[in-house]
Parts: sequence; C-alpha cells; structure tokens
Amino acid sequence: MRFTNFSIWRGRLPHWRADDVRYYVTFRHRRSLEDAERQELFRALLRPEGKKLDLLILCVLPDTTELIFEVREGPAGRPYELSEVVEKCKNAAGKRIIKKSGERFPPFYTESYDRIVRDDAELEEHWQRILDSSVTQELVEDPEAWAQLWVRDVE
Repeated sequence: MRFTNFSIWRGRLPHWRADDVRYYVTFRHRRSLEDAERQELFRALLRPEGKKLDLLILCVLPDTTELIFEVREGPAGRPYELSEVVEKCKNAAGKRIIKKSGERFPPFYTESYDRIVRDDAELEEHWQRILDSSVTQELVEDPEAWAQLWVRDVE
C-alpha cells in the first residue's frame, strides 16, 4: 500500500503521517480516571469533531483512551497534524482536571500511540475492540451504557 505525502517523525515513539488515511490513536492514563475526569477528557476529545477531525469512534475508559478518526484539511490546504489536535485536547482536559484535583501533572501520559489503519479488516478489528472495551473490562454489560463511548452514526 502506498500513502500520499508519507512522512515519519519520532518522539519517544515513531509517528507515521500521510494524507487521506484513518488513524487509530490510544494513550494510557497515569492512574484510573474518575467518572467526572473521564467525562472532561471525553468532551475535550469531541470538541474538534467536524472541524479538525472526523471521528469514527471514541472511548475513554478508566485506564486508557482509544479513538479512530480521519484528519481534516486545515486552512493552509494541508491536513491538521493529528498529534497537535489530540495533544491540545489532552492538555485542555488535563489543566481542568489538575485544577480540581490539585495534582501536579495531568493523569494521562503526554505522548500517544498512533498508527495508520491500513485496510478495512484492521479498521473492523480496532473498531470492534474499542466498541467492546467497556464490556470486556466488565465496566458495563452493554457498550451503549458506557457514558464515554461515542460512535459515528452511519446511516
């Protein structure tokens, strides 16, 4: 598979970028998030939906967050840098959580793991795992009962 405008950059992890692809992103939390903290992070990650990102699925669990999305084109005609969008959301939520908790650092790690979703089979695998994650972790019996799960309505 060939990618358009493919590039790699490296923080602690390698990050692949290309145009017109879907990304799977996940990051761990330093500690389990309480319900209000999960909701804060969830709302922050939903904010760029339809503006900078086209989310397909998002789930904020106590110990991890996972999402799949496509990056939109910015005003300069180039796609938004996904790490800037995701990290900005995490920073905003982290500041609000710190203010309430009195902690020194946000309760989630700064760098996220991201990968280009290469085909429909991989998309389905990630999608189903994210959808079922709250049930798999025995947090709820029905994924639709998990408050911090957002799934694109496909009609």
